[in-house]
Amino acid sequence: MTRAEARRRARRGEPVSGGTPALGRNQLIAAGVVALAVVAGLIWFGNANAAPTPTASFTPGPSGSAARAATHERGDASAPVTIDAADVRGYLGRQRFFFEAADRTAIPGVATGLAVTGIGGDVLFIEASREDADTDGLTLTGQLGDVMKESAQIALSYVRSHAAELGIEPGKLHGRFHVHVPAGAVPKDGPSAGVTMTTALVSLLTDTPVRPTVGMTGEVTLQGRVLPIGGLKQKVLAAHRAGLTEVILPKRNEGDLEDVPDQVREQMTFHVAEEVADVLDVALRAEAAPAASDAA
Repeated sequence: MTRAEARRRARRGEPVSGGTPALGRNQLIAAGVVALAVVAGLIWFGNANAAPTPTASFTPGPSGSAARAATHERGDASAPVTIDAADVRGYLGRQRFFFEAADRTAIPGVATGLAVTGIGGDVLFIEASREDADTDGLTLTGQLGDVMKESAQIALSYVRSHAAELGIEPGKLHGRFHVHVPAGAVPKDGPSAGVTMTTALVSLLTDTPVRPTVGMTGEVTLQGRVLPIGGLKQKVLAAHRAGLTEVILPKRNEGDLEDVPDQVREQMTFHVAEEVADVLDVALRAEAAPAASDAA
């Protein structure tokens, strides 16, 4: 805008700034109401399995318009409006995240892994099964890449060569094994699922379920070493979003936890592992039995 034009606008009482005009008071109040609705929605989704659901209230104007909420400050009578669970679904849409780890890991042979995708971190449930057969073999499904297939082969070789110390009966080491990673339409690759595949196989062969609160990541070697991985921040955030409270990570990735937001770190427990044995000690640890109540 030229100086001459600015002077003409000033004489007419028009704004001389060329930027976006500032929001009016009512507009700011309306924006605050929408933000309140969103926060209530986040609270509801984050506590989908808890009851009762907290409610958030705000006071609109007599006409029902949020933009006229300022009338409340002048003492005008107005009825409060409550945002409940049904309203939140209307504002935010259907629920997109589910806490399914407990159901998926309830049976032996399923472990919860963490991965990085093109849109951030994600949780992978890796399943293992075994059937008697005349010849030994390994079947891999779930659209796995070459590196991930090699991780499964390494995991099975490690389990077979360390069966005695793992408490696995020799007869269970023979037959056909099947390792599957659901969401078969999505290509998957990378070495970081090594510890998860190993844990799923040991869980299967020892008939011990994996703890449902634990997610894990790390590459594994034939000697049982746990090697560092990438994308730890995204993986931890995915674990937190999925309702997991513990994460097993390679020892050499411990420093990467500094990249994880403080509020997430404070709500989670991290276990560092140098060997597969460190992973199994946490993932297959027996849950403490609840104390028996006294008889009445």
